[in-house]
Amino acid sequence: MYTKLPLTLSSASPRRKQLLAETGFVFETLPPDESAEDARRVRESPEDYVQRLAFQKAKNTADKLEQGIILGGDTIVLCGENILEKPADREDARRMLLHLRGQIHQVLSGLCLIKKTRDEMVIRQETATTQLMMQPISDEEIETYLNTEQWQGKAGAFGYQDGNDWITLLEGSESNVVGLPMELFQTMYEDIMTH
Repeated sequence: MYTKLPLTLSSASPRRKQLLAETGFVFETLPPDESAEDARRVRESPEDYVQRLAFQKAKNTADKLEQGIILGGDTIVLCGENILEKPADREDARRMLLHLRGQIHQVLSGLCLIKKTRDEMVIRQETATTQLMMQPISDEEIETYLNTEQWQGKAGAFGYQDGNDWITLLEGSESNVVGLPMELFQTMYEDIMTH
């Protein structure tokens, strides 16, 4: 049913690859250039920010392909007014975890699907939001987690899939927290394939 156009994931994320593969999707991976991403703009909402980055990644990859379905995504953690992305180093990760400790926060993933053929380019963009709670863990527990280095490359300096009992999902998609909201992606995929 979905074999006409190949699916390309515009990401190097092992978690996004795993989620797609586990759901049975056949796809290629072509990460975007680093120049495809830029900083948050003045007065840009968190939703607009993750959607724009997802679009920029997908478009960068789409420009290298003659045709296909291209999936771009970006994930951030939002705690109050603060956007937490991937930590630069251990100290940055510690700062993020201390900020999140005892707080309800959101994981936002912007998704962009581009259907590119010789005749047209169709674009779909959506954002998924999942609400989480981080327990008021001790400084010692934070240091123990930092020692695992599992925080590396993860928005907000934690991975829901790491099995930490101090992260509780309150509302929304579990796969969104891992890196790709599969329910939303599948809905968007079916929509763009029938366009």
